[in-house]
Amino acid sequence: MREIINYIADPIVSFPIACVLFVLAMKYYRVVGTKKFLYWTIALVLPTCFWFAADPNFFTILILPDNIPIIILLVLVFGLQWVAFYQATENDKRIEAGLPPNEGTPENREKVWSWPNLVYTELFAIIAGTVFLIVWAIIFKAPLEEPANPTWAPNPAKAPWYFLGLQEMLVYFDPWMAGVVLPGVVVVGLIAIPYIDTNPKGNGYYTVSERPLAMWGFLFGWHVLWIYLIIVGTFLRGPNWTFYGPFEFWDYHKVVAEYNVNLSEFMWIKWLNTAMPSNMFLREILGIIISLVYILVLPPLTAASSIGKKVIEKVGYIRYYILIVLFLLMMSLPIKMVLRWLFSLKYIVALPELELNL
Repeated sequence: MREIINYIADPIVSFPIACVLFVLAMKYYRVVGTKKFLYWTIALVLPTCFWFAADPNFFTILILPDNIPIIILLVLVFGLQWVAFYQATENDKRIEAGLPPNEGTPENREKVWSWPNLVYTELFAIIAGTVFLIVWAIIFKAPLEEPANPTWAPNPAKAPWYFLGLQEMLVYFDPWMAGVVLPGVVVVGLIAIPYIDTNPKGNGYYTVSERPLAMWGFLFGWHVLWIYLIIVGTFLRGPNWTFYGPFEFWDYHKVVAEYNVNLSEFMWIKWLNTAMPSNMFLREILGIIISLVYILVLPPLTAASSIGKKVIEKVGYIRYYILIVLFLLMMSLPIKMVLRWLFSLKYIVALPELELNL
């Protein structure tokens, strides 16, 4: 059984499973957002977690001081996501029945004074948070290490939890893409969402049916990409940044033979059985064409589809093209991840002469 779980944990298997679970959760959010589903999930997940923790290898990873806050954050993320689905389910049912959402009922729209209502709540939250941190500091030691030593580096050398997703992205992209371009696209995309999706519905209350475009797009990037990468970087990356199953011992001598190949090498050496051209643009012509088609041709093709026409009717052509370009850039991450896992593809376009690798 442990060997099966180690196999399932491999990203080539676990990532498609995560995508399928996300689609099912979004499609049947009214089932997920019920107390019955929550109780059954807790009843199944808790014994499974205790069984996982009973394994000495996995328990060693869990109790690392750096990983404890990540576990707490993951529990809070998925717990609060259920709360959002629960509230959205209740509101969508009320809206379909011709009633206002729960947040729009007269008793919930009643205004209260900041003092003492809000201030007292904040005070109790501060006291509870302070007590929690003090108890935590007493029970667990601070994850402090020795002073920086240029002759020695920890293995694996992991970034803080909020950078683990970026560190995992560095496996699949050039540093300037993983550390600058894609995070910049994420920030720009988040800023642009209110200006692209101008649907006034859903403002101030939970809903899924009235904001499907925003909910599907944001939650896919949040859960399936970002949270998943943090989980992989925290629990499945061991020495030498090699994949390890949850029940697998972190053997520092484990060596995984991987020969990552650029698309140009696939084309000229493997497929055409010839030498690589000396001209760098001719060498990378296939990757350049694919990249241009992906960014320049796919947007108008999707605009001609039935879904694209419906979106254009709501947001207009300019907002649609901004939206689809941001979406394609976001989807480049899972596409590149799958290509690396399946074909050991390193770069689609490799131009080290120009410091441009895609």
